[in-house]
Amino acid sequence: MKPEENYLEYNKKLWNDKVDFHLESEFYDLPGFLSGQTSLKPIELELLDRVKGKKILHLQCHFGQDSISLSRMGAEVTGVDLSDKAIEAGRKIAADLPTDTRFLCCDIYDLPNQLDEKFDLVFTSYGTIGWLPDLDRWAKVIAHFLKPGGQLVFVEFHPFIWMFDSNYHSIEYDYFNTGAIVEMTEGTYADKNAPIKNQSVCWNHPTSEVLNSLIQNGLSIDRFDEYDYSPYPCFSGMTEPEPGKFIIKSLGNKIPMVFSLVATKK
Repeated sequence: MKPEENYLEYNKKLWNDKVDFHLESEFYDLPGFLSGQTSLKPIELELLDRVKGKKILHLQCHFGQDSISLSRMGAEVTGVDLSDKAIEAGRKIAADLPTDTRFLCCDIYDLPNQLDEKFDLVFTSYGTIGWLPDLDRWAKVIAHFLKPGGQLVFVEFHPFIWMFDSNYHSIEYDYFNTGAIVEMTEGTYADKNAPIKNQSVCWNHPTSEVLNSLIQNGLSIDRFDEYDYSPYPCFSGMTEPEPGKFIIKSLGNKIPMVFSLVATKK
């Protein structure tokens, strides 16, 4: 069986192997988070300013720092992720804090078979859709769980950034979704020296694919923004010209690095 045909198994192992290193990393700063710091960044906080009392479904939540941060803001949050190890860690963290964040281990595409609820808001962010082969199915899941008038808040790394080689010296990958990208990866963005090596299976999704998948599944695009920086120092050769704003030094601020959107279910 080709890796792309069994991508869930490969990617679940990859993310399970990352969890322990992420929990110990400065990147995720778990001690700071446990002391009360939010993990949410200004880009998404601007779009999530009125969540108190709302039911939120957080897709691909990793070990749930953003899910718990939303709970701290007064929302009723359900976080979902493929990695059982990440979900286990999220539950342990939530249990140690004054929060009732709920976590569910599930493949996103199978979620309608595992959860029977509607939500005011669906949230997902940073490095999520590249692990999914079919954005039409993704958008159908979002539409399924949103109440009429409910909103998707989505923040993601810009597809332009995924075209480059790992050193950002040349264009190596197609901007468009031409099929699975199967690679052997070492370390992790939060700890590049972590002694882990895994096969990953991912897909590039152009902006048009993102927008059209949502539009064709009954969501209207209310807002779309692009940013010339990343709030995370997760790529090679980055510098921080302003606090909390990271750019790839060799490319400067000449390229889009992140986009955000808000879409409403009709």
